[in-house]
Amino acid sequence: MRVLNIAYQQLRRYGKTRVSWAQKLTFGLIKNDHYTQVFSDRDVAAFEAPLGIRDLGVKKANRRLLETVEAFEPDLVIAGHCDMIGNDTLQVIKRQLPNCTIAHCNNDPLFVPSNVERIKYRAEVVDAIFVSTGRRELKIFEGGGSRGKGARVYHMPNPVDPSIENLDNARRTDLPIDLLFCSNSNNFTKRLQMVKNLKDALGEELNFKTYGSFGEAPVWGRDYDRALAQTKMGLNFNRQDTHYWYSSARMAQLAGNGILQFTSDKLHFDQLLPPESAVYFSDEQDLLAKIREFHNDDAKRQDWAARARDFSSRK
Repeated sequence: MRVLNIAYQQLRRYGKTRVSWAQKLTFGLIKNDHYTQVFSDRDVAAFEAPLGIRDLGVKKANRRLLETVEAFEPDLVIAGHCDMIGNDTLQVIKRQLPNCTIAHCNNDPLFVPSNVERIKYRAEVVDAIFVSTGRRELKIFEGGGSRGKGARVYHMPNPVDPSIENLDNARRTDLPIDLLFCSNSNNFTKRLQMVKNLKDALGEELNFKTYGSFGEAPVWGRDYDRALAQTKMGLNFNRQDTHYWYSSARMAQLAGNGILQFTSDKLHFDQLLPPESAVYFSDEQDLLAKIREFHNDDAKRQDWAARARDFSSRK
């Protein structure tokens, strides 16, 4: 199958990238023998714009996408996080290639109102929608879709790719970072208060790194890889723990690298993940007790982390 994956490829970051689920999707398609091309809407808009002012290049980026579609003739178009591309452009693609399926993939949280509107907008023209939130939360997007049929709606877990999540920290006992939390956003969240409480309570008991918070610089690209490579356990704290089966990509990054993770029991991942693979907590005191438990029982930490890694990395 010929697949065109429209998503931000971070070309202008020049290596200082965030871990990209869109890139993992491309890798997975290629590994499964699909001829896959990418189109980076934000980068193309900037490259094509006068003086590199991205917003001035939006119309040109949409035209370049149509040129790409005409030249490549995809069987499947995946419209990921590509706000530069309008629904009118996707409709042109559908008219030009009536047998081409168009799907929207969205890995952002539903507690951000603008993201809900973004998905509803795409539902007006696409054939299918894939969202990294549990299926029972996605009924609000049913009933739209191309040709009046209604877009089909699916849950899409955050992907793990063994070429990216290539560590196996579950096998190691010589890791200097006992607990890790990385963040870069304080919008729609109060999670840092709990992180601060944990730091205060744990004190010198363990080495707790909080990159991106409390004066510690955030880490990207190779620096993030190096932080993960030194870590035993990580906090999987979403900005809000309110939506069934929703997690940021942090869950996949921790699990795929064999790093034991602590996550809220309110998300019901125990219904998706195998037993004794992620550590679920009900409140702050419960979490604190479980951090201490696994910190003081390294064999148990390794066993649970290995089970999560095996599950998330299986083909």
